[in-house]
Amino acid sequence: MRITPALRMQVTRALRAGHGPDPKNGVYMGGWGNLGSQTQKGVTTYSLSPNRQRPMAGAYYNAFFNIYRRTYHQILYWLPPLVLGYVLMEWATEK
Repeated sequence: MRITPALRMQVTRALRAGHGPDPKNGVYMGGWGNLGSQTQKGVTTYSLSPNRQRPMAGAYYNAFFNIYRRTYHQILYWLPPLVLGYVLMEWATEK
């Protein structure tokens, strides 16, 4: 195969883009988020200062109502066996 100037230009462009050959894995495609393509433009990232965050905001309020909701939905599964066990234990201790 004869190397033409056009082919040489393509190879040079690929090597300058940082996608050079990797002896272990073949061809290096670029870092994570830049896999063989141009970098993205117009992507906006927002962040919030750590001292402005409220990680426990509403935790107690939500915990109270979550416990109520879960108990309400599960009470028929654990209350009858609990009452039955209590009644049986009272009966056994009296006898």
